Amino acid sequence: MKQLTLGMVAHVDAGKTTLSESLLYTTGTIKHQGRVDHKDTFLDYNTQERERGITIFSKVSSLNYKNNHFTFIDTPGHADFSGEMERALSVLDYAIVIINGLDGVQAHTKTIWNLLDHYHVPAFIFVNKMDLTHYTKEELLDSLSQLSPHIMDMSASEE
Repeated sequence: MKQLTLGMVAHVDAGKTTLSESLLYTTGTIKHQGRVDHKDTFLDYNTQERERGITIFSKVSSLNYKNNHFTFIDTPGHADFSGEMERALSVLDYAIVIINGLDGVQAHTKTIWNLLDHYHVPAFIFVNKMDLTHYTKEELLDSLSQLSPHIMDMSASEE
């Protein structure tokens, strides 16, 4: 069984905890999929986190999928807690950078991207909230090019 450690990283309100919670629920790891706005997520169990609706402390969870064991670290997105996010980077095999499709690339997204480069962490980008955005796919891809000229749209690839 292959074992990988993945970090969910992004600016605040991009959907890191919601995506992590969804993966845990979909794979049967948890029986109830909580919501940040309902203050009942599995991952944000700290009272301050539930009251504020943000992740303050990195949380570790794991799941098994197709003979792979994934350890996920859901990190804070608020710049005030970026030290907590940065502490997790040194143990990651890969990062999943979540971009809020309503906002595109934010200043803190660029900071996170530079930190991933500094720690030599390969990254995948997941654009979230595409059902809510007013941006076209092309506009969002153009926004992502601020991070790297090597961004590739995997949804369009046959390879």
